[in-house]
Amino acid sequence: MPATESRPARCLMVQGTGSDVGKSLLVTGLCRAYAKRGLAVRPFKPQNMSNNAAVADDGAGGSGEIGRAQALQAQAARVPASVHMNPVLLKPTSDVGSQVIVQGRVRRNAHARDYHALKPRLMASVLESFAILRAEAELVLIEGAGSPSEVNLREGDIANMGFALAAQTPVILVGDIARGGVIANLVGTHALMSAAERALTQGYVINKFRGDSALFTGAIEMIRERTGFECFGVVPHFPAARRLPSEDAMALDGAPVVPEDGADVHFRIAVPRFSRIANFDDLDPLVAEPGVAVRIVNAGKPLPADADVIVLPGSKSTRADLALLRAEGWDRDVAQHLRRGGAVVGLCGGYQMLGRRIADPDGIEGAPGESEGLGLLDMETVISETKALQRVRGTEGVSGTAMGGYEMHMGVTEGPAGARPWFALDDGRPEGSLSADGLVMGSYLHGLFAADSFRHAFLHRLGASPRQATAYEAAVEDTLDALADHLEANLDLDRLYAVAQ
Repeated sequence: MPATESRPARCLMVQGTGSDVGKSLLVTGLCRAYAKRGLAVRPFKPQNMSNNAAVADDGAGGSGEIGRAQALQAQAARVPASVHMNPVLLKPTSDVGSQVIVQGRVRRNAHARDYHALKPRLMASVLESFAILRAEAELVLIEGAGSPSEVNLREGDIANMGFALAAQTPVILVGDIARGGVIANLVGTHALMSAAERALTQGYVINKFRGDSALFTGAIEMIRERTGFECFGVVPHFPAARRLPSEDAMALDGAPVVPEDGADVHFRIAVPRFSRIANFDDLDPLVAEPGVAVRIVNAGKPLPADADVIVLPGSKSTRADLALLRAEGWDRDVAQHLRRGGAVVGLCGGYQMLGRRIADPDGIEGAPGESEGLGLLDMETVISETKALQRVRGTEGVSGTAMGGYEMHMGVTEGPAGARPWFALDDGRPEGSLSADGLVMGSYLHGLFAADSFRHAFLHRLGASPRQATAYEAAVEDTLDALADHLEANLDLDRLYAVAQ
């Protein structure tokens, strides 16, 4: 039952003692756990910074974009994704600048210092979106960003305690014990809080525990003595989390070959890690296939010669990442790979790189100018302010299999290569391009490989022979259910619901 004017939805904010402590995964699991209990649940993240994004279909004037993590949380809550679940999304284009997206639509590009000046003016949109979600739910689960202990960012804050104070939402903290120092993190966060912030903080959760949780009992009493915080549970490490889409590129740090070399690998995919890699969750369904090894190749390493396919992923700064590709010698690796009979796939920004030229006359993604592409497809791209945002369905021309995905790009790509489209969309448009021999493929669509029939046909055409085909979306659903059960077993969900106001 949705909230009423006299009885607004309960809400609970999950903040962390640091970045990457597991806030997103915890909120995802809580969304599914409370949804399984029959509650109308909505996820909410006031501000997110990530180049992994998804399309929601309720944006102003049509579709809009939100952080990929909030789209997964919506799936966990068993509701359609909404732009109001992530009203402010920052998509980094450089080390000091980001594209600012408000309620699903691009507002502007801003340098870090400019954005901090802009933040107070965004609070109205954040609170508006929060009110919209709260009106249709019984429980809103709110995810913070970074940590409330970052006192240098407290002025104008809309992501953590700034939002909690404005909306008067109760807060729980998440501490990552796998990093070490979790007691100091919790006590230190408490020490840096104002009296008003401490009053909103109900307690904490210990995350990613390995071993016998009984060994942490003494620490719970120690934390209570120093902070007064209540412990709502100690959550063991959840290995199956790797089967769920990641929130941002931090997940790629130290990423291994999946599966490990020698573990019955019969098909290898190499992916250069661009500095502004975007929507790398496009690769997740390929990672999930038995015997398919996906290697993320960091700068300083060549693309492996034994790869069957090289995938050029999306990029939030295509010309800059094309320059990186050349500086690393990856362009030569791609050329040698094709001479050996390998295949190359370009997705979104990677697709633009496959053409003869990329022009950004207005400096949308960086300094104005143009760059010579790899010349593997006869086409040219012009970056423009207009952003394509929509979900699509269609058919692959080669195999005739059904597929689906979503467009999320700035730029128009045209040229003779368009006469050989990769896909025929249901709305009548051709999409993507193929080389004459079919070994160079490019598409603007994200989420392509989530469609089981298309993914299996794609792998089979290029020589993979999986012994057991994976049902990817079903596996994600099973993992969400397992995560909910994991939290039910290790957290006091009744007490958490009781402190939500």
